[in-house]
Amino acid sequence: MQPSTNLPLTETTALSPLDGRYARTTAELRAVFSEYAFMRARVQVEIEWLLALTMLGLPELPALTPAAGAAARRLAQDFSVTDCERIKTIEARINHDVKAVEYWLKERTADLPELRSAAEFVHFACTSEDINNCAHALMLRDGRAALLRRLRALHARLRDLAHQHAARPMLGRTHGQAATPTTVGKEFANFAVRLAAAIGTIESVQARAKLNGAVGNFNAHLAACPEIQWERVAADVLQSLGLTRNSHTTQIEPHDWMAELFDALARANAIVLGLNRDLWGYIALGYFRQGAAPGEVGSSTMPHKVNPIDFENSEGNLGLANAMLRHLSDKLTVSRWQRDLSDSTVLRNLGVAFGHCLLAYESCLRGLDRIELDPLALAADLDQSWEVLAEALQTVMRRYGVEQPYEKLKELTRGRAVTRETLHQFIAALPIPEAARRELLALTPATYVGLAEDLALRC
Repeated sequence: MQPSTNLPLTETTALSPLDGRYARTTAELRAVFSEYAFMRARVQVEIEWLLALTMLGLPELPALTPAAGAAARRLAQDFSVTDCERIKTIEARINHDVKAVEYWLKERTADLPELRSAAEFVHFACTSEDINNCAHALMLRDGRAALLRRLRALHARLRDLAHQHAARPMLGRTHGQAATPTTVGKEFANFAVRLAAAIGTIESVQARAKLNGAVGNFNAHLAACPEIQWERVAADVLQSLGLTRNSHTTQIEPHDWMAELFDALARANAIVLGLNRDLWGYIALGYFRQGAAPGEVGSSTMPHKVNPIDFENSEGNLGLANAMLRHLSDKLTVSRWQRDLSDSTVLRNLGVAFGHCLLAYESCLRGLDRIELDPLALAADLDQSWEVLAEALQTVMRRYGVEQPYEKLKELTRGRAVTRETLHQFIAALPIPEAARRELLALTPATYVGLAEDLALRC
């Protein structure tokens, strides 16, 4: 039986799970990265460019009245899905998406005398990429804001957990083996501090764009109006859009700032991915329990299971996101000569990369809300690991000149079961000052945490 090729597009028939299974989570990105959103951004750029031209004092283009200017801006502000569909209809006829926007604008302003008389100044001296690169910058600006809201929420949650569990001792694990103790809060603080720095880097990336014509030199602009200071006009329009002008480009803005943004997001994602894996491991060790949602099934055959699926889902989506972000970063900064179109189809996938980021952050947040610390499991693990005090003992021995301290502790502890009594017998025989001996005898795995509590509270 052949599957139908005429399925209606719904959440259950969508090709991508971002618009299918996960549609409710990613819905807000439709207003940022969809074809509709792309068209709306193009309309906004075209209108702002036209309005700037009307302010140049050209005899052929009188200044618009405030009412006409407001009417022009409303075309972008009130841009609807129906408007987008009309542009797509025009595109189907002429096979050019940006030219279709120009024709649609002329259609929509035909009944407005002031705007109708300015019709031939729509898209004046522009190449399609002048409009597209600005539209992409606006889309990425809004997409970045959506991701930053989740990253800030994630950072706040980590900071809360760091402070809440600042003093709760936990066995360290280096190479998966019992190691110097830390505290639960300090481990959350490590991720909180790293994520705060990553958020700062993402925020600091400056969105750049160009409005300088076919090869970046204002050729057509100067041919038509040599008296105009076109660089200043372009810079002012871009500034009004919240963008920074890139003065040196070919037909395309070289996308270096985009690569900077994608790389910054990928680094933040790597931090969150590490958090997911660590928490997965701590759940496996029993340090954290997970709240079971009523009616939820953890396994189709093992009724007892409460799987760490939120952290696993987050990890998987971060991998997909970073694969795309790194491809975007590598691909978009390379173009043949003054222009090729290999970037165009790639840029249409910005929302896919951001969608996987959004899914990952939401999953991680959901996972963090479900975990609950098990103090008894933490304490039991520490009490079975007295060998971790060997580090402290040999360091004190070094201070007081005891010969071969590392080697003696290695012989006592490496690969052997070590108990409180074993260590106390060893300490009792050490040739060290009595005060130092008393301090070592008072030390336990649970109290050997250094500055962990203070560091956790300072994140």
